[in-house]
Amino acid sequence: MLNTAPVFRFLTTTAPPSWFMNSIAFWGWVMLGVMCIGGFFMFRKFLKVLPKADGKSKLDWQNYWVERSRPLWNDESKAFLNELVQPVPGPFRDIAKHSIAAEIGKIAVESGAHEVNRDHCIKGYIVATPRRDYKFLMSFLQKKGIDYAPYQHLLNK
Repeated sequence: MLNTAPVFRFLTTTAPPSWFMNSIAFWGWVMLGVMCIGGFFMFRKFLKVLPKADGKSKLDWQNYWVERSRPLWNDESKAFLNELVQPVPGPFRDIAKHSIAAEIGKIAVESGAHEVNRDHCIKGYIVATPRRDYKFLMSFLQKKGIDYAPYQHLLNK
């Protein structure tokens, strides 16, 4: 028969080492931080789903403009949109592409265009993205040899 008394006596008579307690506390704080970050992004998503004054949410409007402009997209404009969203991290790229495509589609439909062109893509990208992304857009357009002077009024807003 095995003698387990010394093991149980050690667990009941002494406190755990301080390094062990410190590591438990550290990982507790790490888990709390990760849960707060995840909660922040979930809350932002929740705010997008809430209906606005017109009864539709921001996501409803995005889906509306994407579906309304779907026949206007050609292969060239889809490829250009894919190039524009390339610097977005992979897990967020589809969401970013959808919201930018919704804005591009809105601009194209409201202008009465028969198809989405490069001009609509650039305007939609500027309107749909935050100001910090404009630096990438300007360097991207310079590499492609596209003059961004006609869009300067949108970049300065």
